[in-house]
Amino acid sequence: MAAEAESLITVEHAEASTAPVPAKMESAGGGKPAASGKPAMVLGIDDSEHSYYALEWTMHHFFAPGQTQQYHLVVVSAKPPAAAVIGIAGIGTAELLPRVELDLKRASARVIEKAKEHCSHVTDVSYEVKEGDARNVLCEAVERHHADMLVMGSHGYGAFKRAVLGSVSDYCTHHAHCTVMIVKKQKHHKKSSEHWGWGFHSKEA
Repeated sequence: MAAEAESLITVEHAEASTAPVPAKMESAGGGKPAASGKPAMVLGIDDSEHSYYALEWTMHHFFAPGQTQQYHLVVVSAKPPAAAVIGIAGIGTAELLPRVELDLKRASARVIEKAKEHCSHVTDVSYEVKEGDARNVLCEAVERHHADMLVMGSHGYGAFKRAVLGSVSDYCTHHAHCTVMIVKKQKHHKKSSEHWGWGFHSKEA
């Protein structure tokens, strides 16, 4: 009987875990490994403070200037469908859709442009905006790029918001077929070496 392995990476601002996918996920586009031959790291990003902090953390730990880049970085942003944003259809919904769609596209473009600013020194990086629920978009990106790691920020929702909105990080931790690192921003932090400490824990069954 093959042994199953679980790993948990803990950083002062981050948690990570590897969990098996219960069923094989369909990937959009049947992706191939990066042309550079490097393993892929998918970084999920949205227009939130927590997300940009995760991006900053990732740059510091994995893509610092002058550091050998071990991963092909894939920055992925999910754009919700306009209909999902508007909600229940009603009078005037059809007229609103084009305007909402345009606003969503502009918002996604701003997110990617900001990510490009942070990643300007990264030589092996690509950017994607995919329409859909963030949970599915990120898990599909992992499959498409055969990623070794998925990194995302934690919004720090309380129990009620997590129950109502659902947790993207919880979903991806259990369904993404790779190591998942959740970067949590503390209320007060400093960008100094003692605040970037990390540890690794693994167990085998």
